Amino acid sequence: MGVRAQQKEKTRRALVDAAFNQLSAERSFSSLSLREVAREAGIAPTSFYRHFKDMNELGLTMVDEGGLTLRQMMRKGRQRAEAGGSVIRISVDTFIEVLESNPNVFRILLHERSGTSAAFRAAVEREIEHFISELAHYTEAQAKRTPELARAQAEALVILVFNAGASALDMKRSERKALADQLVLQLRMVATGAEALQQKMDNRA
Repeated sequence: MGVRAQQKEKTRRALVDAAFNQLSAERSFSSLSLREVAREAGIAPTSFYRHFKDMNELGLTMVDEGGLTLRQMMRKGRQRAEAGGSVIRISVDTFIEVLESNPNVFRILLHERSGTSAAFRAAVEREIEHFISELAHYTEAQAKRTPELARAQAEALVILVFNAGASALDMKRSERKALADQLVLQLRMVATGAEALQQKMDNRA
């Protein structure tokens, strides 16, 4: 990559980071202005268009990046569990760590899932589908579920985790710990039920 290309990528990165930094419980992406983002990134507003067509393109990039970051962290959590320990507990702890260290990668998904932009809502749903599909394949392989049961279990797990994340964003650390413990219990209940159902299906075969 040439010097000019590196600088362009650096500035693009700065714009994405600037927009993420301005998100909060009170501020969704739709409330951000191009001028605010450009100022935070340290560039002139007119230079913004060298990197993104408009604010919508920036926002969609953030949704994609938020989903990818979370999926990568959850993969690392499952890899950590392979070395020993409960995959559910380690995955939940990893998720809570992400919320504490970089809450806005989840906040963008949460806000825009029910936002006014159809394009943003569709982008978030695609990211959620990526989560479900990846978890379904993992569950099918590791827990020997049928594809249909693995899919149903994955959908239930993602819904529980997403809802817990929405609650955890603005909690104190002590409250998050209690929520994490509750989430672990709920996920284990779903996994136990799925295992019992799988055994019942196997016995019928």
